[in-house]
Amino acid sequence: MAIAIGVAGFISIITMGQDVKKNFNHDLAYIGGVTIIRNILEFRPQDPLNQFHADTMQAVRQVPGVSVASQVRFSNAKFFWKGEEERMPVIAVDENFWQLRNLTASSGTLFSPEEVKERQRVMVLGKRLAQSLFGTNRVVGQTLEINHDIYRITGVVEGLRDIGLEKSAFIPLTTATDRFSQEMDHLYVRCATWDDVPPVAAAIPKVVKEHQSDKNLLVEVSWENLQHVKKVAFWIEFFIYLAFASTLILGGMGIWNIMMAAVRTRTREIGLKKAMGAEDRDILSQFLTEALCLSLVAAIIGVALGRVLVELLGLWIGMRPSEELFLTCLAFSLILAIILGVGAGLYPSIQAARMEVVSATRYE
Repeated sequence: MAIAIGVAGFISIITMGQDVKKNFNHDLAYIGGVTIIRNILEFRPQDPLNQFHADTMQAVRQVPGVSVASQVRFSNAKFFWKGEEERMPVIAVDENFWQLRNLTASSGTLFSPEEVKERQRVMVLGKRLAQSLFGTNRVVGQTLEINHDIYRITGVVEGLRDIGLEKSAFIPLTTATDRFSQEMDHLYVRCATWDDVPPVAAAIPKVVKEHQSDKNLLVEVSWENLQHVKKVAFWIEFFIYLAFASTLILGGMGIWNIMMAAVRTRTREIGLKKAMGAEDRDILSQFLTEALCLSLVAAIIGVALGRVLVELLGLWIGMRPSEELFLTCLAFSLILAIILGVGAGLYPSIQAARMEVVSATRYE
């Protein structure tokens, strides 16, 4: 059972490891967004306004390890509410921003790529802003006048995890380009995994410089948070593999104990076989084969159990693991079982093979 459980755990964790890691990295925004790199073209009065160009954006998206890239601009706009002029933060985003931050709509819908492309005057509100203005999150179809333009509210965004953003309004980047003066351009890049963050962060300045001026470019990464998350993940992974290794070792010790007990209880049988002409190698082969069969049968049960776990995990996380990887793990597990069976059964088999005929036949 120990070997079966160890093999099943090994197959499931190796086969599904990459998909689980992708999902974990996809959800890292919930624990600090350590896979997100913020790139800023700072505004300085003495320099002309610099913005990320379309070809720069396209080149950044092609960098290996980049999952999604989104251009974001921040403004503070005037709006009229109940006859009075107020100000509120307005964030201009492209169609990739929602995916970058794992955002969903708590009511209504987030504006679509088509609405961004068509430069429509649509708006999504943060939860706190919606509550502050309307007293409810059910604001779809309402309008706001910003900088003397009327914007239609399509929904309320959920999952921002930042009070400042929850008090902001979001409009299409294309619409903002036509109607707002921007002070600072941001390019957010989300990496596929935390291992991709260092090479992507190093590649971005080079890519930007190839397509436009990189003057005033700042590349910001939460290095401390990233290292902390990687450290936590390392220890979790370490203890998981340690548990599997311990389980397999316990299984090997179980086989060793079984074979030692078999040698003791079958001492007279061994003596009789030797008296009838069995060679030492025959006895050695017999007991070694028994140990190997124990280990292989346990491994086959573990493989079957591992396949069930892989299918259940695949359904749970919504991904289909590589069949080639599963077969590789299966082959490795069977080889490991053979090594474990031979290793655990070798000493008892040698003990059985070295028994003297006379003492073995007289054993009670």
